Amino acid sequence: MDNKIIDGKAVSEQIKKEIAAEVADMIDHGIAAPHLAAVIVGEDGASKTYVASKEKACHSVGMTSSVYRLPESTTEKEMLDMVEFLNNDPEIDGYIIQLPLPKHIDENKVINAIKPSKDVDGFTSVNAGRMQLGHPCFIPATPNGIMELIKRSGVETVGKNVVVLGRSNIVGTPMAILMSRKGIDATVTMCHSRTKNLPEIARQADILIAAIGKQGFVTADMVKPGAVVIDVGIHRIEDASSPKGYKIMGDVDYDEVYKVASKITPVPGGVGPMTIVSLLQNTLKAAKGEVYPK
Repeated sequence: MDNKIIDGKAVSEQIKKEIAAEVADMIDHGIAAPHLAAVIVGEDGASKTYVASKEKACHSVGMTSSVYRLPESTTEKEMLDMVEFLNNDPEIDGYIIQLPLPKHIDENKVINAIKPSKDVDGFTSVNAGRMQLGHPCFIPATPNGIMELIKRSGVETVGKNVVVLGRSNIVGTPMAILMSRKGIDATVTMCHSRTKNLPEIARQADILIAAIGKQGFVTADMVKPGAVVIDVGIHRIEDASSPKGYKIMGDVDYDEVYKVASKITPVPGGVGPMTIVSLLQNTLKAAKGEVYPK
C-alpha cells in the first residue's frame, strides 16, 4: 500500500496475530481463553453490525464471545440487573454495553454500574479518572487504537503540535490526555463547536485528529502541508453507483487532504479496525489481571 496511507487494517491484523499467540499460550497452560461479552438492546442496524464484527474478531484470535440481545422494551431496572449478573459471572473477563441505549434508560447510570475491572470499553468514571491521573486503566478502544497506529506507523510525537477536533468522552477528551502524556510529549489543542478561528488553529497541527462528527469537515486548506491526519469519523452516504447503495466516508475530505498530508488514515480501513482490536487487547489484559490484579 501507498506509504502515505496509515493502513489500520494491516496494523490490526498484526496485533490480532500477537493476541492470538498469547491466547494460545494461555490455553496451552490450562488457562481459560479470555471471554468478552456484549449486551445489545433493540434493533439498531449499526449496533448489530458492530457487535457482529466484535464476535467475529473474538473468534479469530481464539477468545470466547457471548452476546446478550435484549428487546427495545427492556427497562432500566432489567438493564441494571443484567449488569449485576455480568459483574458477578466469574467466567466473563470483560464486557461492553453497546450504545446508544433506548432513551428511557439512563446510559450514565448503566455504564457506571459496570465493574471497573470488567469495563473493557473504558467508559466508567473510575477508568476515565484513572486515565486522567496516569494510573493503570482500560483506555477507550478508539483512542487506544489511534495511539497504536501512531506508534506503529513511526509518527514522531515529541514536541509536535497536535490538534484534536472534538471533545467527546469517547474520543476527543481521551485523545487530548493521551497525546500530552509523558513519553508522547506533544502539545495539544482541543477544538469544538464553539472554537473561534478553528481552521486557522487546525493549520498549525503537525498531527490533526478529526473526531468532530461532520462528514468531509476537514478540507485541504485546514491542513498544514506535511501534517499527519487521523480521521475518526464514519458516515454512511447514499451512493447509487455503489453495489451496496452507499459509501463510507469520514470527517476528512480525503481526496483533497491526501494531496497535502504526509500520512493519512483512510475511511474505511483506518481507525475503524483498530477500535475493535483494541477491545480485544483490553479483554486480554482483563483476563490476565494486568490492570486490576485478580
